[in-house]
Amino acid sequence: MWQAYLNAIKNLWFRDPSESPLYINDTAVRVRAGILLVIPLYMGLTLYDAIYVSNWIVDGNTSVDTYELDWDGHIIYQVEAIRRTFDWTIQTWVLFYALFDMLSGMSKWTSRLSPTILIASLLAADKPAVWKPLVPKRFAWTLGSIFIVVCIVFFNPDSTARILNSILGTEIPTHINYMPFWIPLVLVWVCLGFMWMEAILGFCVGCKIHSMLVWMGIIKEECETCNNIDWDEIARRHQERQQQKSD
Repeated sequence: MWQAYLNAIKNLWFRDPSESPLYINDTAVRVRAGILLVIPLYMGLTLYDAIYVSNWIVDGNTSVDTYELDWDGHIIYQVEAIRRTFDWTIQTWVLFYALFDMLSGMSKWTSRLSPTILIASLLAADKPAVWKPLVPKRFAWTLGSIFIVVCIVFFNPDSTARILNSILGTEIPTHINYMPFWIPLVLVWVCLGFMWMEAILGFCVGCKIHSMLVWMGIIKEECETCNNIDWDEIARRHQERQQQKSD
């Protein structure tokens, strides 16, 4: 048993860091997805609170009866109300960590910088290993990174505008959030669903998309479900069909 943990510390979730292409332990990948599942859940609840919960705070002790009625006979009260303000500092740092973790898993060198990968590798060390190629996982994590970047931009429109203004020389206002709230809200729950399927069902949506793109010929690289594709044979058949049409 101890040898398994030593191997996890040495190789993390890689079968052999020196082999090419790289293979990783899918059991550890699922454990890592379960750990990171808390991040989209936290962000989803944050967005729900910011979007759907009232932004006004009313203290009942400040409610004063004006002894007047509206047209519907309702009593009119005079109150002191405070509009809530939101500080997204914690959420931003959480998203930056999630982005760092997504990107760090794409390389055998940067994977050692991720504490989540180390923890997942140790937790899966005494479990039967299921070896899967790293390439489709990279594609899936790239999609996750894009989702995270969109959420970072939504939570920090002022900083994003200032960065774009300094780089592009534009004059984008820094006090307006141009991104509709439904975009990050949908992406957060989509990400939550993808990670839940990865952790609980062992179903990687990003890997399936990758295999479909390989099958369509859009991406020409090897994947587990498409490694029997003969690109030369496909090109030859396509050329034959084109020649038959021309005849």
